Amino acid sequence: MNKITAPDISGLKGIKKISMVTAYDYPSGQIADAAGADMILVGDSLGMVVLGYEDTLSVTMADMLHHTAAVSRGVSRALIVGDMPFMSYQPSVSMAVENAGKFLSKSGARAVKLEGGFPFLAQIRAIVDSGVPVQGHIGLTPQHVARFGGFKAQGKNARSAAALVDEAKALEEAGCFSIVLEAVPDEVAAEITAEISIPTIGIGAGPNTDGQVLVYHDILGLFDRFVPKFVKKYAQLRGPSIEAIKQYVTEVETGAFPSAENFTSMDPEELELFKTLLHKQG
Repeated sequence: MNKITAPDISGLKGIKKISMVTAYDYPSGQIADAAGADMILVGDSLGMVVLGYEDTLSVTMADMLHHTAAVSRGVSRALIVGDMPFMSYQPSVSMAVENAGKFLSKSGARAVKLEGGFPFLAQIRAIVDSGVPVQGHIGLTPQHVARFGGFKAQGKNARSAAALVDEAKALEEAGCFSIVLEAVPDEVAAEITAEISIPTIGIGAGPNTDGQVLVYHDILGLFDRFVPKFVKKYAQLRGPSIEAIKQYVTEVETGAFPSAENFTSMDPEELELFKTLLHKQG
């Protein structure tokens, strides 16, 4: 089966809705790929979902490369997109190009995503020119949560909405193969989707984008520290997981586990020989 490429994703606009799953390790990448997701984002949201941070700002390049490589080992079809973490591209164009290249050379990703529009067009152009496909990300950009004053929807008034449309056009012109629109009004997402020729991937942006992205742990109901409005849980696996482990703990405490089918015993003749050898050694 051929791997999906960034040009393949760009070519899906107007053809089919694009599915993207955010995953963080080998089994989640493997499952998302087997389920038919078009893209798998290894998001810096792993800081909150997997590493237990309050936000994404503490996530490092080492974290991202480690987790992206793990996902890559489980994926045979979907396009893997590595999320460039806070301060891995903002300080300079040269740093941005170097770190983007690491995602392809060291982790198995075949594209990168970076947050922000106008301030980072030079970085995006340089990364694309270096041969690395770039997915843009505008609207609510979690790496800028300090500036926003929290995780707040963007583009809710006419002026800021119009600015988002202009920003999306600039990202397309800079060479992005697709753009994530996070926590923006449906009307704004629909306008951006109509105005640009590359796919839009929505998260909390309504049904009129070219595709959608959700986090693996949210889809399966495994994460409950907070649940954004845009999340839909397709399963509730946290509760059953806790119950299963409770049963394991109980069986360990009572001696019910392990039972005969869970361990190996010696052949009786070998056991007798073993005892004889021990006796001689004693």
